[in-house]
Amino acid sequence: MTNFPTTIEQGPQAGDDLLRIVRINEEIKRVVGVSFKINIMALNAIFLAKRAGTSARGFGVLSNEFRVFSQDLRTCMDTLTKLVYACVNEVSVMLQDMRFTRLLIDAGKLAPQDALTAILARRQGKSEKHEAQLASLRRQLKLAMEDAFRMVELGGVLAKSAKIEAAYGQGFAVPLAQVSGEFDNIVEEIHLSLEALRRSAFFTGN
Repeated sequence: MTNFPTTIEQGPQAGDDLLRIVRINEEIKRVVGVSFKINIMALNAIFLAKRAGTSARGFGVLSNEFRVFSQDLRTCMDTLTKLVYACVNEVSVMLQDMRFTRLLIDAGKLAPQDALTAILARRQGKSEKHEAQLASLRRQLKLAMEDAFRMVELGGVLAKSAKIEAAYGQGFAVPLAQVSGEFDNIVEEIHLSLEALRRSAFFTGN
């Protein structure tokens, strides 16, 4: 009987990939939660800037930019989530195919070898298609992750600018500085999450 090592030997790798994807999804959900928090913080910051008057006009503009940033970040995370679900689907199908292939090989010990070889060859072809699809999704997910990372770097620039604008807030300088500091901290939190995702073994293969 012809050997089909690729299909069977993918088992441990596919299992590891599934675990890594689940971890990536958990981190993405955490970032989504933080993006909602940024939106609420930005709304409060806009109200605070209005109370401060003309001296905090620049701070108000930046706070509104944070609302846009929050919405863009959620859209970006939605894209990542869809790609993650597609990856989970591909890996799940591959794992199921491997289980069936093992069963067929076991059953083949009692069946005509020619028939079994033809069946396994067809399954191997399907397995290679799923492997190629997963590789494509992996690349798309990595690119989408890089887009998210660049967006968060822009959020960091907004936070730094808000700190500068807070200094011009006169009597509101202290509360404005506190809010800008919170923006900076939360953007840094997202930055660290995405940095961890970029290092995921799902992308590096380590």
